Amino acid sequence: MTNPRVHAPAPADLEGGLASLRGDCARMAPHWGVPDRVAARPVPPSSIHGVTVPPGSARLLDAMSEYGD
Repeated sequence: MTNPRVHAPAPADLEGGLASLRGDCARMAPHWGVPDRVAARPVPPSSIHGVTVPPGSARLLDAMSEYGD
């Protein structure tokens, strides 16, 4: 038999206001790591290949005036 509850529920004040939310964030901040900034390099168009767009997405974009007109 498996236990469906993998993690214990986090203590949350669902009725709290902004002060409660800020307190929750302040308690979690030390747990969040900040990754080193990695500069994205431009990719030449010649190396982009194999990209496919599903027909439904193409029709959606075609119907949008800023893309299709």
